[in-house]
Order: sequence, then C-alpha cells, then structure tokens
Amino acid sequence: MVPVRQGETAPMFLATAYGFCILFSYYILRPVRDEISAADRGNLQVLWTAVFLVMLGAVPLYSASVARWSRAVFIPLANQFFEVNLLAFFAALYLLPASARPWIDRFFYVWTSVFALFVVTVFWGFIDDLFRNEQGKRLFGFIAVGSSLGGIVGSSATAMMAERIPVFLLLLVAIVPLEVSAWLARGLHRHADAAASALRREGESRVGGSPWSGIGPVFRSPYLRQIALYLVLMTFASSILYFQQAHLLGQALTDRAARTALLAKMDLTVNLLTIGTQGLLAAHLIRRIGLGPTLAVQAVVATAGFVTLGIYPALAVLVAVQILYRCGQHGLSKPAREVLFTLVGREERYKSKAFIDAAVYRGGDWASGWIYAGLAALGLTVGAIALVAAPVAAVWVFMGLSLGRKEQRAQQAQAAAA
Repeated sequence: MVPVRQGETAPMFLATAYGFCILFSYYILRPVRDEISAADRGNLQVLWTAVFLVMLGAVPLYSASVARWSRAVFIPLANQFFEVNLLAFFAALYLLPASARPWIDRFFYVWTSVFALFVVTVFWGFIDDLFRNEQGKRLFGFIAVGSSLGGIVGSSATAMMAERIPVFLLLLVAIVPLEVSAWLARGLHRHADAAASALRREGESRVGGSPWSGIGPVFRSPYLRQIALYLVLMTFASSILYFQQAHLLGQALTDRAARTALLAKMDLTVNLLTIGTQGLLAAHLIRRIGLGPTLAVQAVVATAGFVTLGIYPALAVLVAVQILYRCGQHGLSKPAREVLFTLVGREERYKSKAFIDAAVYRGGDWASGWIYAGLAALGLTVGAIALVAAPVAAVWVFMGLSLGRKEQRAQQAQAAAA
C-alpha cells in the first residue's frame, strides 16, 4: 500500500496515531458545532466574523510560543490548553441556567472553529518539520488515513450518543483523545531525535524569531503567496457549501438532535470514503500525475457540484456534493497541500503556515460568509448562488495546476542548491 523505506515505518505509524487522536477529538465536537450553525443560521456570518477576529489574535500568541519553546514543549502544551477550555465549557453548560445556552452555543461555535484549525495546523506543521519533501509525497497520504480513522470513530461515537446523552457530556469525551495526542507528539519528537532516525533532526532547537515574523514571508514569497491564494479560493467554495448546508438543513429538519445525527452520519461517510483515497490513491496519484493535478481534483469537484446544485438545489443533492467535495479535500488536497510546506524553512513551516492555515483561512471564511449573506439579501436563491460560485471554483482549478508547477521548480532549485 505504502512505498515506505527503512527507518520510516515507526515514525509514520506514530504520526498516523497522532492524527487519529486529533481528529477523533474534533469529530466528536464537529456535529455539535455544525448543528449550532443550523439553529442560528441567521447570525452565521456574524459568528464567522468573530472567528476571524479571534484568529487574528491567536496566531501571534501561537507564534510567540513557537519562538520561545522547542516543539517538544509547545505542541503538547497547545493541545492541553484546549483541554482546559473544554472543561470550562462543560462547567458553563452544567452550572449556568438554560437561558444562557444561546450565548454559550455561540462562544462554543467560535471556539470550536479556532480549535479545529489550530490543532490540525500544529499537527501538520510538526509532520512537515519531521519529513522531507520526497518522504511527504510517499507517506503523507497514509499518515492522513489516521485522521480519517479518527474522524470515523469520532463521528460514529457522536451519531450513537447524540440522541442518548446530554450534548455537553460529549465535551468530556473529546478531552481523552486530545490528551493521548499530546503524549504521542512527545514520543514522535523523541523518535525523530534518536540516532537511527531517518527524519529531519532539528527538533531540540527553537524556531526563533518574533510573534510577527511568520507573516512577512507570506507576502514576500511568490510561493507562499500562491499557497495562500489557493486556500482563499478553497475557503470560498467551502463556505458557500457550508452556508447552503445550514440553510437547507434548517429548512428540512426542525429537531436539533436529528440534525446533529445527520451531520455525524455525513462525517462518517466522508471519512470512510476518504480512507481508500488516502491510503490507496494519494501517494500513487501524486507520483504519477504530479502535485498540481492532484491539488486541482477538489476544485473540479466543486465546480461540477455548484453547477449541479444550481440546477437541483435540494438537501439530498447538497449532501452528495458535500461528501464528494470533502472526500477530495481530505483524501487528496490536504496531503498534497502539506507537501508544499516541506520545501520551506522552519519558521515558515510553523509560523507562516499557521498564519495561512488560521488567519488567511478564517479571513477567507469571513469574506465568503458576508458575500453569501449579500447575495442572499439581493434575493438570490440557493441554486442561483451556486451558479455564481461555479466560475470562481473554475479559477481555483487553474490555481492548483499553477501551484504544482511552482512546487516542482522550488524542488529543483533546492536540489541544485544542495
């Protein structure tokens, strides 16, 4: 299944287990968050604005941690910080009166959106720091399988428990895999620094720099700038689909538990399909057709999906499009996109990557959310908005192909310099 080489097997499986725990925790919480968006869909663009503003403040704090401590310290610390937050939300839901629930829901929605990006960004930043470019093309697909397995376990657990136990108990369940992931990160760091390690051995040193030093390279480097632009186009497509999901789901189902269960089942289906894509297809596809066409697959699905939704704007169609779109996102685009960061320096791997994956990502969400709200205010239906989004998704296809060519040139330049 995987073209693994001597010395890579143990770190590959440790990284896979780490990804499993991170996504296990997140997918317990994801249906709870997405159900809030359906219940409070009139304020969704306001919530996304709050997420963007919080993210702008969180990125410098994270970068300051990266500059001060080695990865053996700040990676587990980041996960444990979120564990404390989950305990605080549980206490608020348990102790505060029911009248406070709408505001707790909104704070939790914002927090979960920040949590989702940061724990995944920290995970992949760590993996990019461990594996070289050539290793990433071979191994990242399999490592991403762990994330999908974690998504399957998390979404299955939520689908079974959502209608049987109080929702706030799910927050305590999510803490367990998050803590296990912190221990796995320490183990992976120690393994990478062992004498026989086949990985990069830079982990004991601090990344250095200032809390803001990761932002400048994103604007100065054409390579990082194009990665950021690719992500902006992806967030536009994802946001339009997400708003359409909230709209159609809120209309079709009125019971909150039923909505949560349906969203968990969608997550389960996505992750089941993604496992085959990641484990059997991603590495071989990247090697055979190249990184650019692999990056473009998700954009092709988005373009076709928007055209289909424009013609048939129904919940069943939306569910099918979302499943295929997210399968392409997690199964192909995500591992391919992470390979791009193996060619940059350590500061860019951690700080610039965090700025792109967090602030730029949520900035794209924020702008796209208000664009959707504006189109809806003009009287455009779900189908009409989908047709407006289709040409933007087509531009995204060409952006993926162009980014693949840039990666190839950067790889050749790095090899020549070595």
